[in-house]
Amino acid sequence: MPLALLALAIGAFGIGTTEFVIMGLLPGVAQDFGVSIPTAGWLVTGYALGVMAGAPIMTVLGTRMPRKRMLMLLMGLFIVGNLLSAVAPVFAVMLLGRVIASLAHGAFFGIGSVVAAELVASDKKAGAISMMFTGLTVANVVGVPLGTFIGQSIGWRVTFAVVAALGVLGLVGIARLVPDLPRPEGVSLGRELAAFKNVQVLLAMAMTVLGFGGVFAAITYIAPMMTHVAGYADSSVTWLLVLFGLGMVGGNLVGGRFADRALMPMLYASLGSLAVVLALFTLTAHDKITAAVTIALVGALGFASVPPLQKRVLDHAHDAPTLASAVNIGAFNLGNALSAWLGGLVIAAGFGYTAPNWVGSALAATAVVLAVLSAALERRRSAPGTIAAGAGEGDGAGVAASSAEREHAVRR
Repeated sequence: MPLALLALAIGAFGIGTTEFVIMGLLPGVAQDFGVSIPTAGWLVTGYALGVMAGAPIMTVLGTRMPRKRMLMLLMGLFIVGNLLSAVAPVFAVMLLGRVIASLAHGAFFGIGSVVAAELVASDKKAGAISMMFTGLTVANVVGVPLGTFIGQSIGWRVTFAVVAALGVLGLVGIARLVPDLPRPEGVSLGRELAAFKNVQVLLAMAMTVLGFGGVFAAITYIAPMMTHVAGYADSSVTWLLVLFGLGMVGGNLVGGRFADRALMPMLYASLGSLAVVLALFTLTAHDKITAAVTIALVGALGFASVPPLQKRVLDHAHDAPTLASAVNIGAFNLGNALSAWLGGLVIAAGFGYTAPNWVGSALAATAVVLAVLSAALERRRSAPGTIAAGAGEGDGAGVAASSAEREHAVRR
């Protein structure tokens, strides 16, 4: 794997750290600014909304810019946002800093996925994407616990200053290690938007929302589930989340490796197993050991689907992949928000702290159904005598399927 992937992984590490570390710092931030915990929670919500909005906006703004330069610009935006949060005199300024930093999130992973895939041979693209996402998964194992410790020991402002320094390291790495890839010919906003007429791109994004939403339906409420149901102490939640992060790291690497060999079977296996494990979590949550094992499995199976889903979007939006790739990153955050809301509803309805696991299982199972549907449509399109007809069924891919799409369809 090219050394340039290390620079992308460092940037991903910084972004992953700043996204999740705020959850452990909310009490201190709320106290310093004299606001309530729910008000401080806007630092989480504002970031998520910024990711969803920033992914398409920043990508569109960068359509006429070389990808390396755009990645550097995004890291610069990330640095500014975290520095602003570190020195914020009032809560509103810190919220602004969080939103500024979030604008870089979706576009960085979207454009970074495209760059990572272009750096390697066609049979290693998913593996390259997973190497970049390794930075995000490792952030949950190392960056978030370390950042929380620093924030609670020295001050949360120091945490955001350190995260900004990580951004500087990522910026320098991209400048030094990522090659100046030529901007593809014929790239335009209209062409990028046309990718969203492809039903396969939309199905892949829907699988992203539902599949990863299944993970966060459970993980969002992991603290009350583990303390009230499994019987863990409050102090144990931190290492349980580290266990979840370790699962994410392993699943991400395995998903990238096997997606290059058999993408759709990898999706069936990861999403199907995730649905089963989440359903079983309603039972295993009542025992400390089985609950800990299940948490690691949820992280592993959830992130095993990330490289194949991201690569599937790139495959079917291959003529103009940048915007579609970035929007798919926003889809992860949409899934997080949707599942957290649904999980809260079933708890509020009195079904208990394990009820969100059933919600997550249903979401993941629906993602499997969409995967089967997607593969069926692909086989139908690649069948002899139906290619031309399939092109006219409203997927917007053109008058006839491209040779690349036929190759992907036959291989999978």
